[in-house]
Amino acid sequence: MNQYKYIYGPVFSWRLGKSLGIDPLSQEEKICTYDCLYCQIGRTLEFKCKRAVFVPTLKIIEEIKKIPPAEIDYITFSGRGEPTLALNLGEMIRAVKEVRREKIAVITNSSLLNKKEVREDLALADLVMAKLDAGTSGSFQSINNPFPAIKFEDMLTGIKKFRQGYKGKFALQIMFVEKNKNEAIELANLCREIKPAEIQINTPLRPSGVLPLSEEKLKEIIAHFNSIEGVKVISVYEVEKKKVIPFTREDTCKRRGKELKK
Repeated sequence: MNQYKYIYGPVFSWRLGKSLGIDPLSQEEKICTYDCLYCQIGRTLEFKCKRAVFVPTLKIIEEIKKIPPAEIDYITFSGRGEPTLALNLGEMIRAVKEVRREKIAVITNSSLLNKKEVREDLALADLVMAKLDAGTSGSFQSINNPFPAIKFEDMLTGIKKFRQGYKGKFALQIMFVEKNKNEAIELANLCREIKPAEIQINTPLRPSGVLPLSEEKLKEIIAHFNSIEGVKVISVYEVEKKKVIPFTREDTCKRRGKELKK
């Protein structure tokens, strides 16, 4: 029987190095605030906007204590849905820091950053990577397909508020696909306002519902971001792919939407 239900690492992340993944939702179906057209783990069948406790913090710590010695750069909260939906996310981060020495990262789709309590939870992390795929409300609806109560303006305001008060490293992740490939200028201007430490330019290289943009097209897009002063800009095509062995191959595939080579 698999002894890890909530931990699915270490796996190599293109911006986190060797990352120990923790899923604070751990449900059979994806639970999310968005239904992004490019999502690597499939359609959102269960939309949620209200935070709740899905996994007791103690369960996460019990598994953390079982992991064998491993070289880990970050312990990362992500998983099968939007991690900030976990009401006890801040409690989990504090508890993990009590038993582990690695830095904590959270990957969020930014949908709940307008909530003060979510910003307070994320402020406990050493690195926050937040999604921003759209430069307008229309493309936000088209690409991210949010829960009806989530508005583009609120999401954007939440990102800006979090950035202003956050003391850790803040990165913006932008996924470019056919539908938003012509919004690079609008998105670059938003990034100038937000002033992240890093901008990660993505296109879906893992299996998803849409095709990736070419490396040449992504280079054209990146040119609009390279002029942003004091911000590191990196493309998914530029990163060396490394092979690591996950603790739980099946769970890693389920949460990351990809097949791992044997």
